[in-house]
Amino acid sequence: MVEVLPVVRAVRYVEPLREGGSLPGLVEGDDLGTYVVKFRGAGQGTKSLVAEIVVGELARRLGIRVPDLVLTDLDEAIARREPDPEIQELLLASVGLNLGMDFLPRSLGYDGHGRRADAVDAAKVLWLDALTVNVDRSWRNPNLLTWHGRLWAIDHGAALLFQHTWPGVERFAARPYPIDDHVLAFAADELPAIDAALAPQVTPSALAEILALVPDDWLPEVPGLSDGAAGPDAVRAVYVDHLAARAAESAAWLPAVAA
Repeated sequence: MVEVLPVVRAVRYVEPLREGGSLPGLVEGDDLGTYVVKFRGAGQGTKSLVAEIVVGELARRLGIRVPDLVLTDLDEAIARREPDPEIQELLLASVGLNLGMDFLPRSLGYDGHGRRADAVDAAKVLWLDALTVNVDRSWRNPNLLTWHGRLWAIDHGAALLFQHTWPGVERFAARPYPIDDHVLAFAADELPAIDAALAPQVTPSALAEILALVPDDWLPEVPGLSDGAAGPDAVRAVYVDHLAARAAESAAWLPAVAA
């Protein structure tokens, strides 16, 4: 079990990836790896990075293929060498730790218009999206890749909707998840079996291990804990409570049941 995310030092900013609003970039690391990096200074802030870690690492534990995650340490010197003023501003605002995802070379975007993904693989991603209320897996923006013939899920920054409004656990736990516009809705018939297999794995202890991977200073303020006296572990516990409660109430939001 991974206890901490590896830290990789950025040695070169290669190019921006202009899909979406966060302006991620392709970055080379001192481990000779290449990463798609999402920057803490982007408009979405660190909440999207928290969602990337929590959902990405939960996916990994549930047997869903996702790129490996690292913390990418960005030096100010690299930021100042960037000639594009917009990108330089972003990089300067992101000096320090950012989030990198392993770059999958020659992967292809999946949109469902050609050969369909394996139904079980697709249903696992669909179930995870429903659990975490990921609002960004539509036909217009699938956020899926095909690599070596297999389905890979990417870009989970729009999940964990509760952290933007902090409703009560009860409201979030039973929140319905519509799948009419979901790119993997064709796999809905597999959801009852997938739910039976995956929901018991989303335990408070597993969630606590995942939340421990999130850097302290990325965690947002939570109503009732905003005085800072409770510390980051109290914030992590709120995430654990919300997600554990939702996993326990899957019958209330499981799309196949709702349909």
